[in-house]
Amino acid sequence: MAPEIVGREGPNTGKSFRVGEGPVTFGRKPDNTVVVGSRAASRYHAEVRRDDDGRYVLVDLDSSNGTLVNGRRIRRYPLRPGDLFMIGNETFCFEVAEVTRTVLGLPPVKPIDPVVAATVPVLNVTVAGGGPVGLSLALLLDHIMGPKVAVTVYDARWTRDGDTVVWKDELSGNVRRQQVVTVQSRQYLNLPESIQERLFQAGAFSEMWPPGPDSVQGAGPRNVRIAYVEDTLLELANESSRITLVPEKFDAAERRDEMTGSHVLAICEGGRSRTREFFAQKFGTADKSIYSLDGEHLQDVVLGLRVKSTLTDPMSVLLTVAQNRFLLNSLRGEGFLNMRLTDAEAQEVVGIDPVRRTFEECIASRPCVMGRDEHGDFACSTHHTLFLPALVRGSKLWRRVLEGLRLFGVAEADLSAVTAFRLDMVQRPRFTAELFSPTARTPGTYGFLLGDAANAIHFWPGRGLNSGLASAISLARSLSAAWRGRPFRDADFIRHEAAMSMLQYRHKSRGWKSMVTFDEDGNSKAIKATIAESIEAPFDPAFDTEAAVDGLMARLGQIRDRLTGRLAGLPDDDTLRAHLRTLRPETLRTLLDSGAWDTVIVGGEEVDIDIFYRPDPQAAPEPRVVLSRT
Repeated sequence: MAPEIVGREGPNTGKSFRVGEGPVTFGRKPDNTVVVGSRAASRYHAEVRRDDDGRYVLVDLDSSNGTLVNGRRIRRYPLRPGDLFMIGNETFCFEVAEVTRTVLGLPPVKPIDPVVAATVPVLNVTVAGGGPVGLSLALLLDHIMGPKVAVTVYDARWTRDGDTVVWKDELSGNVRRQQVVTVQSRQYLNLPESIQERLFQAGAFSEMWPPGPDSVQGAGPRNVRIAYVEDTLLELANESSRITLVPEKFDAAERRDEMTGSHVLAICEGGRSRTREFFAQKFGTADKSIYSLDGEHLQDVVLGLRVKSTLTDPMSVLLTVAQNRFLLNSLRGEGFLNMRLTDAEAQEVVGIDPVRRTFEECIASRPCVMGRDEHGDFACSTHHTLFLPALVRGSKLWRRVLEGLRLFGVAEADLSAVTAFRLDMVQRPRFTAELFSPTARTPGTYGFLLGDAANAIHFWPGRGLNSGLASAISLARSLSAAWRGRPFRDADFIRHEAAMSMLQYRHKSRGWKSMVTFDEDGNSKAIKATIAESIEAPFDPAFDTEAAVDGLMARLGQIRDRLTGRLAGLPDDDTLRAHLRTLRPETLRTLLDSGAWDTVIVGGEEVDIDIFYRPDPQAAPEPRVVLSRT
């Protein structure tokens, strides 16, 4: 049987191109066999042709950005069944039906045959939660499946503005998230190019963190404000005729008839999802014990400080990684400085009603964002409270907050808001469940946990978004590959469930290493407990400040050595030492005692869900070649 080339990622996803005696050409020009619209593709980029030995060979036609096969740059390459090659930002697979190996006992992921597609009914998908993960899923399905899918997305944080659905503002009770998140290249390069172009317009992002060993195509992590991501994805969803946006809360009990009429319910409501709890018996009981110490479920409380830093991004990176108390993620200096609190400090994170003189835990339990009012106080517009630590003269917590600002070059006047969030982790037994069996009148409904509803994790900014985007990409691929108009089966989602389990393992193991350290006897210990011991220990007036500065400088030097060559503009010793000397001795001691971020364990390879969607993931991978950006 003649081989074929199948589009895997990009506008040609699902399209098949037979390879015969004549060459199959790829490029931007419309007279190519396969037109690749990406600006990263050359006009005549590459071709597949049959050589004198009867082999099918992929040849790069001296393109500007090169051609990759299985992650490796090539000039001429004899293709084998299952080989994946990238041209521009699109991925294709070389397939021969008789010899393509199976994966986990299943046939390879195949696109819907055009003849079959004409008779397949529309896949109806309901999405509970219209944050970045829910909207990404809707847009991915729209991009991959086109007219064979209809998606309805619910979110009570939206409202109608004429014919358009928009986010509610603060006056309507919706305090927008202004945190800056770090999106890894493995995730954003898996999004359609049209989404990438809208998300990463000039001025909308920065590359504060350097590319890592697992960065794809040499592309670095990108810092972007989460509210901007939400706005952009919602604008794109408004433009699609196949996505219906409903500005209402999704109530599983009230919408049972709608659920049973859908083939899919994607639960993307976040870590406190009510829909997930409604179906708790279907998804199983989460296990807290694996993330516990001495039988107690470990939690971190983080104080989020909206700031504007005067430091350069490279210096902020060094100071962040060198200690475990503060973490700054910003977009050109503006973002949130996250402060890890001790248990005693967490008890102080409360608001006070100045009229009734009652305490309110809204900031820590909702959470609410308290912005500066006309008097300079931090006020919650929803509960009419003021942030108590900033009001109390002599507050030790507030003095430590100000020291955190000094560490990152933030004037007190440039602290514009405070919030807090409580984070913990649980182990989920499964992420896919048959919610309703098919009947004579209903198609059967499968439910999926995505984003924080599946994997709520630690406060390193963007980690939850990266996991959520990966889960949406995986589900969109599984649904598009499995949909044939018949009721779904558990077997249709083996790949997706495996991808979700991998995401849980990698991200939560990384998160756990961000929450615990080891004492001198090798026993696990919460990092917040180490910080608490340092704060509570009597301070010796003879404390050697210069020795503490030397200790931190040794750390900073090691980190700088690792980043040299990956991050330009790193500060020299004199700059760092002068900056550290501006801190109080007590602060220096705590920063030193807190330890450095264990970037060797916490960092490293991102989850590659693509391995579950390649025809032959069991084959030894080709060495990856990282291309420099042009």
